[in-house]
Amino acid sequence: MASDNDKSDSAQSSTPPASNGVRVECERRRETQRQGDCIECVTGFPFWPFDPHPEDVRIEDIAHSLAMQCRFAGHTKAFYSVAEHCWHVSRLCAPQDALAGLLHDAAEAYLLDLPRPIKYDAKMQPYRDAEAVVQRTIYAAFGLPPKTPVTVKEADRALAGLEIRELMTNRGAWWNGPIAGAEIRCWDPPQAKAMFLHRFAELTDAG
Repeated sequence: MASDNDKSDSAQSSTPPASNGVRVECERRRETQRQGDCIECVTGFPFWPFDPHPEDVRIEDIAHSLAMQCRFAGHTKAFYSVAEHCWHVSRLCAPQDALAGLLHDAAEAYLLDLPRPIKYDAKMQPYRDAEAVVQRTIYAAFGLPPKTPVTVKEADRALAGLEIRELMTNRGAWWNGPIAGAEIRCWDPPQAKAMFLHRFAELTDAG
């Protein structure tokens, strides 16, 4: 099935602003209708992390950014991307929740992946609030409910146990949670991006 984001593509410009035009566009919209500043995404389009709109969400930007980010702040024995993590979650959760599983960390494409001890510190509440808004916006862009499904949260936690065991130096001796049955591939960024986009196409009939 086609996603709501596909339906809105016709309303989006297919040509990104020129490199200096992104800054001009950010300033123009900031002065008129958008809150905060924008970032330039890999597609060349701007995105406002503190005033996100569904029409600004592009799967290419999400796939690229998540493929370039290493889980656990890079403290792994091999490069392991957020994109690959999301691919696994989409296959471990309930089938009806697979698209939400693929996109459950998509906000990190705009706000970055933070280790849990940092992200859940009391001082980081503003970050968590911003992340929640961006994540809901991304779900809306692809026609999904605003809350992450329970089966996605369960798959995410079990996969984290496997990742810790396979990728961390101390092999998760302290972990007492579930461990998923999956194979960690450690794809490089180009392959992780390609696999993420392929999985998205499978789940949205966009391929």
